[in-house]
Parts: sequence; C-alpha cells; structure tokens
Amino acid sequence: MTTAVSTTFAKGLSLFRAFDQGPSHLTLADIARRTGLDRASVRRLTLTLVDLGYVVKEDRHYALTPKVLVLAGSFLRGNGFGIRIQPVLDRFATELGSELSMAMIDETEAVYVAKSTLGSTAVSFGFTIGSRLPLAPTAIGRMLLAGETDARRHALLETIPLEAHTPRSVTDRALLRTEIEVIRLKGQATVTAEFEPGITGIAVPLAPIRGALAVLGASGPEGRLAEDATHQRYLDILRACAAEISRSATA
Repeated sequence: MTTAVSTTFAKGLSLFRAFDQGPSHLTLADIARRTGLDRASVRRLTLTLVDLGYVVKEDRHYALTPKVLVLAGSFLRGNGFGIRIQPVLDRFATELGSELSMAMIDETEAVYVAKSTLGSTAVSFGFTIGSRLPLAPTAIGRMLLAGETDARRHALLETIPLEAHTPRSVTDRALLRTEIEVIRLKGQATVTAEFEPGITGIAVPLAPIRGALAVLGASGPEGRLAEDATHQRYLDILRACAAEISRSATA
C-alpha cells in the first residue's frame, strides 16, 4: 500500500513538471505526452489537482494556479531568501548593472531559486524563480557540475543531455569533462554563446545552503564580456556578492 501511495504521489509531482516545458496551458494529451503517463492516469491525477486548487481547467486546457507557489514558499522562507539573500542580490545587481541569479541543481537541470528584482539593471533575460536551465551549455550549470562529488559528477556527465542549442555548444562528453575540471580548478565558469547566441554567462560557487549546492551567476553581451576588464569586473562583483550571501546564509 505504501509503495502504491508513493508511486501515485510521484506521478502527481511529475504533472507539475509537465508545465515547465513550454506552453503553460495544456490538454490532457499534452500532459500525457510530457509525463509519459497513460491518459487514464493523467486524467485522474489532473482532476485531483483541480479539486485541490493547484490546477484550473479552462475549456479543454489546464493551467497551474498561484497556489503552487505555496510549495516553494516554505523552502524560500526557511532559508531566509527574502530577508538575507534578496537584499544582497539587489544591491550587487545595482552595482553591476545586470541581473544576478542564484541556482541549485535539481536532478539533471539547474533551477533558479533567487534573482535580483531591480528594474533599473540594464540587462535582463526574462528568466524567473523556478526557471530551469540545462547543465551542460550554461555557466551556472557547469559551475554546479564542478561542485558535485566525484561520483555524482561522473554520473551526471555520463547521462545529461548534450543538445546543440547553438553551433558553439559542446556536445562531446570527453571535452565537457575537461571543461568541468578546468572550472573546478579556477573556481569560476565562463561560457560563451553555447546556450544563447551572443550571450556570455559567468558563475561562481556559493557556500552550500542546508547542505545543497548553490551557485551565483550573471550574463551579458558576448562582446562586452570579451573585454578583460569587464569580465574581471563581473567576476569581482559576483565573488563579493557570493561571499556576503554565504556569510548571511550561515549567520
């Protein structure tokens, strides 16, 4: 009975993940395709989430409701994101003039858990808390890979998707392993135009939050960040911000 309940619970959680992948209003057929579950299970689970208020039905389509934010609220409040982390992110984002983002690893993806919120920063890429990024072609993802244990990193590098998002994306696993080793030694990741053309991402590690890996990152136009002085300025501000967040998170 316990196994059956656990399996049903896991399937229900997989429905939430289905809404991460593109359009936010899905039919039952869309959900079944994205989760790999059969239509009968999808219908039963989706209607349960409708009854609980996490999903709303609009004609033939289903969408998440704001109630899903409650699921993340305890994690964010419990780790002091609003009090200890957000003000620091905003202050350093103002100094940099660009968005700053914090991310953690979730299975085979990076997920944003905090972002600067100031509208005055010059560069914004439209990602929000909860947005996911692939590990391989992003600076944040590679920095997370570099911070993993040897066994976990090896397993991830054997299995994570290596999709060619741009012509410059690394799709060779041996080359990616070498890149990750260099990042481990340098303590910073810089990735140019492998996820989005013309964009360079930079990431640095943070102290673990409740034992979980976390990194801090920023992005900017490739041309600007190709300049040594600008690249170093980004790094200096990211590292100063990471040091302050790490002190605040452990205080």
